[in-house]
Amino acid sequence: MEFGFTEEQLAAVEAAKSVFSGVTAEGLPSPALTSGAVAQDFDRPLWRRLAESDLLSLTLDEEYGGAGLDPLALCLVLREAGRVLARVPLLESCAAALAIQRYGSAPLRERLLSAVGGGTAVLTVAANGRTGHDGAELAVQARPDDPGSAPDGGSDGTASAVADGLGVVLDGVQTGVPWAQSCDHILVPAHTPQGGAVVAVVRRDHDGVTCAEQISTSGERLAEITLDGVRVPGTDVLTAEGAWEWLRQMLATGTCALVLGLGEAVLGMTSAYAAKRQQFGHPIATFQAVAVQSADRYIDLRAMEATLWQAAWRLSTGAGGALPLAGDVAVAKIWASDGVRRVVQTAQHLHGGFGADTDYPLHRYHAWAKQLELSLGPAAAHEEALGDLIAAHPLAG
Repeated sequence: MEFGFTEEQLAAVEAAKSVFSGVTAEGLPSPALTSGAVAQDFDRPLWRRLAESDLLSLTLDEEYGGAGLDPLALCLVLREAGRVLARVPLLESCAAALAIQRYGSAPLRERLLSAVGGGTAVLTVAANGRTGHDGAELAVQARPDDPGSAPDGGSDGTASAVADGLGVVLDGVQTGVPWAQSCDHILVPAHTPQGGAVVAVVRRDHDGVTCAEQISTSGERLAEITLDGVRVPGTDVLTAEGAWEWLRQMLATGTCALVLGLGEAVLGMTSAYAAKRQQFGHPIATFQAVAVQSADRYIDLRAMEATLWQAAWRLSTGAGGALPLAGDVAVAKIWASDGVRRVVQTAQHLHGGFGADTDYPLHRYHAWAKQLELSLGPAAAHEEALGDLIAAHPLAG
């Protein structure tokens, strides 16, 4: 049995390293600064380089100009993006494109996928809604067919979707949508009155769509999206069973990949600092307490890596397991959220006051780590979801 990555996947890693080689965390938006703390747009020059290197089309089929690789290859590229805090909607746009390719109508695929792969169309996903009983965040709630009895969309991230014969009509509010002001289309998940789930592909400039400014922990722009009678044609709605669940699992797994790259960069930064910082005539890296803390964080990263690749492999292959795919995704997100928190906390502790210096990049990594830790649910939410899965699928002895 072969446990290594394929030549094509490794080639994608090398291409990503080349594109990200000139990217650093220096000068990124920082919540610790009062000037230039908010990014007005993502890194467009970097986005163009990603498109020119065919990394935006990595997982698209050949008919759309892609290489036809799997989500595991995308996670390998995202890991490299996380190392340098790449300020681009790589995860959101690529995950949305994968969902459209997998579940979208032929007209929608023809209209969007080649443009996404070429970097001329940018997608994002409204995935930070209210947490449902199953641990998944529900961005859109269904309402009865009678509009008069429907609840208004509130600031808790709920909305409604009503079929109108030709498509759906969306109303409500969704909070914390990443890159919304800079994207072209937003994928909005919706629960139907019959209890099913759909995903509507909505143009950002569609009549009835407005964006209110929000700021993330990392200093990036988010948006609160208000949907007021937004009519979406049926060809732009993903109606296949499991489409939203699969897209959310792809986003969660990709977030784990970003976290892994970030955590590895932070541990490398900490190791380099501890090797040159001297106390009592010796590098602090030689002190037992420092060595033990660093070793613990290395173990965290290896656990984060193992659980990430397990989830990405199942997402890519559809292979079965003791639990549904959601179980492996939950385990990966638990390790990613808890592990990266410990990694950056140890880094701050071992750097001392130097770690809080705004001229040094560690505080930016810390802010991004906190944002990613909580994205799509913190560890506790995924532990609850995992517990529900175990109760519903008793493990064999």
